[in-house]
Amino acid sequence: MSQYVVRRLLQALLVLLGASFFTFVVSQATGDPVTLMAPENASQEQLDALRTELGLDKPILVQYATFLGNAVQGDLGTSIRQRQSVSKLILERLPATLELAFVALVISLVVSFPIGIFVALRRNTIWDLLGTSLSLIGQAMPNFWLGLMLILVFGVTLRILPISGRGTVGHIILPALTLALYAIGRITRMVRSGMLEVMGSDYVRTARAKGLPERAVIWRHTLRNASIPVVTLIGLEFAALLSGTFIVETVFAWPGLGRLAINAVYQRDFPVVQGAVLISAMVFVLVNLGVDLLYGKLDPRISYE
Repeated sequence: MSQYVVRRLLQALLVLLGASFFTFVVSQATGDPVTLMAPENASQEQLDALRTELGLDKPILVQYATFLGNAVQGDLGTSIRQRQSVSKLILERLPATLELAFVALVISLVVSFPIGIFVALRRNTIWDLLGTSLSLIGQAMPNFWLGLMLILVFGVTLRILPISGRGTVGHIILPALTLALYAIGRITRMVRSGMLEVMGSDYVRTARAKGLPERAVIWRHTLRNASIPVVTLIGLEFAALLSGTFIVETVFAWPGLGRLAINAVYQRDFPVVQGAVLISAMVFVLVNLGVDLLYGKLDPRISYE
């Protein structure tokens, strides 16, 4: 078990290095932030002095090595535009993003599991067709379009929910629903397919032959064994929800990490973009590692040796 964790942590380190280097190179290739920061009538000498102050006059590999060395110590640099510590900016915004993704995940699980179980028990009926169709529609709608439609209906027309900002329970409903709908569709389909696969197993037929109540057969034998692939999907969905917040936070003006990163891209604030991507990749890797370790709890037959 310990060897497996160490091996996965080393793989995670490689992923983080790859993500950070790719982001570093791409952000540097998008343009020179000095031209945005300097006055319009700045001389070439002033531009060069500012570039030297920001460390942008050094070779890109030297800049990247400096960034990694500081990141290991918890220093992700200083925002070019806001002149504040990137680590501080991220720590201020990250809780809002995690809150939004967590609420969206809870909504997804609360809705998708009952629907998936319900349609699986009524296979090839009108309910099965309806549930499957709705899950496909949920996956087909882009987040930004769905968010705008929810704003139009509940915020502009009905005026029952706030459409921007963060502060009350009402503020999180629309962005969380926007994020959750796609996950609801995927998880519902996975629960349905997992249930149908397990329901035809010998141990399920044996449980019914012993006279166990149908509820016990479904919850104790069928759902638990069908949940292993679903757990994988849930972990991936949580990571996907975190990445999906980048668009949704912009639509709903949610003060999270995604909105911070998008604004930094527009402003060519390289340190903020690099720090936001690095933290997002770290959360993604840790979530996947946690899911892998959870397998052994769900299925004792799984070994990590």
